[in-house]
Amino acid sequence: MRMNLFWFRRDLRTEDNSGLFHALNQNKPVQCVFLFDTEILSALENKTDARVTFLYDTLRALDKELQAWGGFLDVRYGSPVTVWQQLLDEYQPEAVYSNRDYEPYARKRDASVGQLCQEKGIEFIQYKDHVIFETTDVVKSDGSPYTVFTPYKRRWLEKLQVEGGMSDVQGPLRAFPSQGKIKEGALNQHQQRSLEWPSLNDMGFNRSNMSIPPKEVSQAIIAMYDKNRNFPSVDGTSKLGIHFRFGTISIRDKARKAMLLNETFLSELVWRDFYSMILWHFPHVASRSFRPEYDEIAWRNNEMEFTAWCQGMTGYPIVDAGMRELLATGYMHNRVRMIVASFLTKHLLIDWRWGEAWFAAHLLDFDLSSNNGGWQWAAGCGTDAAPYFRVFSPDAQTEKFDKDNKYIRKWIPEFGISSYPRPIVDHKMARERCLLVFKEGLEKGRG
Repeated sequence: MRMNLFWFRRDLRTEDNSGLFHALNQNKPVQCVFLFDTEILSALENKTDARVTFLYDTLRALDKELQAWGGFLDVRYGSPVTVWQQLLDEYQPEAVYSNRDYEPYARKRDASVGQLCQEKGIEFIQYKDHVIFETTDVVKSDGSPYTVFTPYKRRWLEKLQVEGGMSDVQGPLRAFPSQGKIKEGALNQHQQRSLEWPSLNDMGFNRSNMSIPPKEVSQAIIAMYDKNRNFPSVDGTSKLGIHFRFGTISIRDKARKAMLLNETFLSELVWRDFYSMILWHFPHVASRSFRPEYDEIAWRNNEMEFTAWCQGMTGYPIVDAGMRELLATGYMHNRVRMIVASFLTKHLLIDWRWGEAWFAAHLLDFDLSSNNGGWQWAAGCGTDAAPYFRVFSPDAQTEKFDKDNKYIRKWIPEFGISSYPRPIVDHKMARERCLLVFKEGLEKGRG
């Protein structure tokens, strides 16, 4: 009997995995595979990147789980088309199953693998798993995509209710009992592991000791999310970003719980869908402004000031605390992300793409669509953007969200003493300069 292959990507779990469930439901043995993509890994400059270690350890745990049920995870390293030529020749599958990925590179990669499968008479079948609603699921009445969040969210919630939400086993929040199918013996058990896994060192990486936030979060944090999420000294956010990014948790499961516990947390999940949809419909945002007129802004791009920002040495404590938290932990509090992004783009007039790339390199929870959406929002050039004349005052933000300086003192031990740097820019001057430069750039951009 010919088997099917399931390709793990951003869905590293056996339970409530849509594509895996469908692969297991075809009454054919299923072989699970994972590919360490050289195209992605070669772009990572930090060879002790904690995300690669996390990914590797997660795959080891996944393999152990599959072995307990008689199967194994076949892990390869190389360029996608080359590796898939090998896999298709070795396994001679009837079909390849996976879950969809909406990023521009992933779409191009999947198109190439799909073409390869088609040439060999093998089906390439994909499912929705990473989001609740995808691509054209939530659009305006004329079929065009939403570009403003509030009406998108309203339609998203309406669609959730119409299609059944939690109550309908066929609704958008349905669970896919993939683990149950595995336990019934649906995995490929007729072949031994053919290749040893590549090691981290084989792929040019070293093990990171950076700790990863747990994938379980207390219900109390979610229940109080709307009240505590803006205060960086409080343990008030889920820190689940890395688990959403790599799919070690189910977005449907978290949405079901959020519907019962906290509307604001559910809203954050809607934002994930929204930015994913924006990236799908407007892929140019990966490299250019959503609003093209903002591409005419005359950024200063002072490299010394950018380095001070990166290192948390700007002389603005709330900004520096956030940047140091990022360097130390791979995480930054959500409110502080907005503050540091506004500071870089508006106080220092440094291109938002510089900041976006820094976050991409250092955030454990880096996700292209959300990171890009957040940076374009801060710079004023994205969807639902903060208008260019809205310039966060770091001092006012501190007074409002870290009044007792608890967060600042945690990350800046020299706060309040002479060794702490003086501000690299004056707030009032920077604000006036920002307004002038943005006004001139937009006038030029609008012709």
